[in-house]
Amino acid sequence: MSDKLPEMRGLLIDLDGTLYHGTHVIEGAEPLISYLKETKLPYRFVTNNSSATPDEVADRLMNMGIPAEARDVCTSAQAAAGYIANLSPGASVFVVGEAGLKSAVLEAGLQLTEEQPDYVLQGIDRSFTYERLTKAVRFIHGGALFVLTNPDLLLPSSDGLIPGAGSIGAMLKAAGGKEPVLIGKPSSILMDYSLREIGLSAQETWVVGDNMATDIAFGKAAGCGTILVLTGLTNEQNMDYYMEQAGCKPDIICKHLEELRSYISNRTGL
Repeated sequence: MSDKLPEMRGLLIDLDGTLYHGTHVIEGAEPLISYLKETKLPYRFVTNNSSATPDEVADRLMNMGIPAEARDVCTSAQAAAGYIANLSPGASVFVVGEAGLKSAVLEAGLQLTEEQPDYVLQGIDRSFTYERLTKAVRFIHGGALFVLTNPDLLLPSSDGLIPGAGSIGAMLKAAGGKEPVLIGKPSSILMDYSLREIGLSAQETWVVGDNMATDIAFGKAAGCGTILVLTGLTNEQNMDYYMEQAGCKPDIICKHLEELRSYISNRTGL
């Protein structure tokens, strides 16, 4: 154990590909979270997925047998809505996204609109249409600020990889001609939101996830400790490629969640 690594007083834990694939729980997820609860080691589930509300995320985890409450969850939708509300209280927002993103917008005191918005806010949208793309692009050309919940190009699901919010964002960026404000991992905006929620500094917090470009880059940029788990997008065969693409390396690599639980126990003495 290196003294150069940060202390571990809390964890920011990814969901998709780390604790579950689609509707399938990853082996070791329930014992890991139960252990964290029993030892009272603070943690938050931090997800780039903007499609669900914190209550829905918690319910989904509970249905998989993983202990969870809405207060444990930090989503890119919450951070995105908060970012816009801080800049422009009561602003009008055109949403390309699902129920979780729309709910976060309303809870932040913003206005949903289909005409002449101040902002185009885009997340994952599994009902995305060419018509919706056209409206968003025209709004961006008309001066609306483009905000992207997260850059994930691909997401693990129950039956394989699916396109993520970043794939839609790439179309809007290309056609709209504007760089979006990025909210989710690896952006500092979601990191700052999550650290406020957990009540710790980056130097006391470790990030756990399966994606080098989002989870691990997210932690590295903030100065957190980082643990890559080979449970989702990244595996033993492709991890060198993803590390090269991300331009960084994790502090620790765990092949599975039981190895992760053991590492946490050894590092914290809990």
